[in-house]
Amino acid sequence: MYIIKVKGKAKIPDYIQLRDDNFVLIAYFRADRPLKNLDRYGLEGKEEALAALIEGLEFGKLQKLEI
Repeated sequence: MYIIKVKGKAKIPDYIQLRDDNFVLIAYFRADRPLKNLDRYGLEGKEEALAALIEGLEFGKLQKLEI
Protein backbone atom coordinates (compact mmCIF):
# COMPACT_ATOMS: atom_id res chain seq x y z
CA MET A 1 0.00 0.00 0.00
CA TYR A 2 1.17 3.56 -0.73
CA ILE A 3 0.36 6.92 0.85
CA ILE A 4 0.51 10.46 -0.51
CA LYS A 5 -0.34 13.83 1.06
CA VAL A 6 -2.09 16.27 -1.30
CA LYS A 7 -1.89 20.02 -0.60
CA GLY A 8 -5.18 21.87 -0.62
CA LYS A 9 -5.71 25.40 -1.91
CA ALA A 10 -7.76 28.26 -0.44
CA LYS A 11 -10.81 26.63 1.20
CA ILE A 12 -9.91 23.12 0.07
CA PRO A 13 -8.14 21.23 2.91
CA ASP A 14 -5.13 18.93 2.69
CA TYR A 15 -6.00 15.32 1.89
CA ILE A 16 -4.41 11.91 2.27
CA GLN A 17 -4.67 9.22 -0.40
CA LEU A 18 -4.09 5.53 0.23
CA ARG A 19 -3.35 3.50 -2.88
CA ASP A 20 -2.89 -0.24 -3.37
CA ASP A 21 0.12 -1.91 -5.01
CA ASN A 22 -1.35 -1.15 -8.45
CA PHE A 23 -1.71 2.55 -7.46
CA VAL A 24 -5.51 2.31 -7.47
CA LEU A 25 -7.10 4.76 -5.03
CA ILE A 26 -8.57 2.87 -2.07
CA ALA A 27 -9.04 5.69 0.48
CA TYR A 28 -9.20 9.47 0.41
CA PHE A 29 -9.63 11.48 3.62
CA ARG A 30 -8.82 14.86 5.16
CA ALA A 31 -5.44 15.13 6.84
CA ASP A 32 -6.83 17.15 9.75
CA ARG A 33 -9.68 14.82 10.71
CA PRO A 34 -9.47 11.94 13.17
CA LEU A 35 -8.78 8.63 11.48
CA LYS A 36 -11.89 6.43 11.33
CA ASN A 37 -12.84 3.11 9.77
CA LEU A 38 -9.23 2.04 9.25
CA ASP A 39 -10.33 -1.59 9.62
CA ARG A 40 -11.65 -1.33 6.05
CA TYR A 41 -8.07 -0.97 4.84
CA GLY A 42 -6.37 -3.45 7.18
CA LEU A 43 -4.95 -0.72 9.42
CA GLU A 44 -6.95 -1.28 12.62
CA GLY A 45 -4.94 -0.57 15.78
CA LYS A 46 -2.39 1.53 13.88
CA GLU A 47 -4.11 4.90 14.23
CA GLU A 48 -1.34 6.55 16.29
CA ALA A 49 1.45 5.35 14.01
CA LEU A 50 -0.46 6.46 10.92
CA ALA A 51 -1.24 9.89 12.43
CA ALA A 52 2.47 10.39 13.22
CA LEU A 53 3.40 9.34 9.69
CA ILE A 54 0.86 11.73 8.13
CA GLU A 55 2.22 14.61 10.22
CA GLY A 56 5.73 14.07 8.83
CA LEU A 57 4.77 13.43 5.19
CA GLU A 58 5.92 15.83 2.50
CA PHE A 59 3.27 17.08 0.10
CA GLY A 60 3.10 15.30 -3.25
CA LYS A 61 5.64 12.62 -2.38
CA LEU A 62 4.33 9.09 -2.85
CA GLN A 63 5.82 6.61 -0.41
CA LYS A 64 5.32 3.00 0.56
CA LEU A 65 3.18 2.61 3.68
CA GLU A 66 5.06 0.38 6.12
CA ILE A 67 3.57 0.55 9.60
